[in-house]
Amino acid sequence: MPLTPLDIHNKEFTRGFRGYDEDEVNEFLDQVIKDFEIAIREKKELQSKVEELTDKLGHFTNIEATLNKSILVAQETAEEVKGNATKESKLIIKEAEKNADRIINEALHKSRRISIEVEELKKQAKVFRTRLKMLVEAQLDLIENDDWDGLFDTDVEKRDDYKREQYENNY
Repeated sequence: MPLTPLDIHNKEFTRGFRGYDEDEVNEFLDQVIKDFEIAIREKKELQSKVEELTDKLGHFTNIEATLNKSILVAQETAEEVKGNATKESKLIIKEAEKNADRIINEALHKSRRISIEVEELKKQAKVFRTRLKMLVEAQLDLIENDDWDGLFDTDVEKRDDYKREQYENNY
């Protein structure tokens, strides 16, 4: 068991025939008691500081551990977000490619349909042109027909005779 200032104070020495000077020993013991009390107080203060610093160290160690865990969680979350973003970007690209293919296919289909319609319109234009040409030729034939000559005759009888002839020739 460690020695306390009270132990030093209460310590009594046996007296011998020619022992030490009692006043000198008591003075020295008083000085030792004071120094020992100072040393004990300093020790208690240092122990208190050590405990306080140990508590703070424990607190900061906990904070460090928490921060390390937080950093790991943040890194994992960042990796997860990055992975999700990569997956989402791939999905967006795939969907965009599908839409592009669909748009191209629709455009090709529309182009083919319009091409068919243009060809049909060309055919209809040729038929119309042919019919118009036939109509115009028929009209020209009608104009160039000799029937007009009979109209210009002033004699009504000749005209009637001419009409009769034409009627008879036709039937």
